[in-house]
Amino acid sequence: MPFANFKVPAGTLSAEQKETIVHRTTELYVELYGERARSGTMVLVEEVADGGWGISGHVLTLAMLQEGGSARGSGS
Repeated sequence: MPFANFKVPAGTLSAEQKETIVHRTTELYVELYGERARSGTMVLVEEVADGGWGISGHVLTLAMLQEGGSARGSGS
């Protein structure tokens, strides 16, 4: 059974956007494995609490993402 797990910052995607991720990911697996993969494909979109993730050793927040800021290349 194909499985995909997307972890995204909480509050950044609408229900419609999550649905798009599920549909497109399922279609990708079908393209790769054939129609037999459709019925068994599981896609999980998990929302991670604000401040619950980071990159390059820096915790990221929703405010930072909305500003377009990133810990990478910030010099901090």
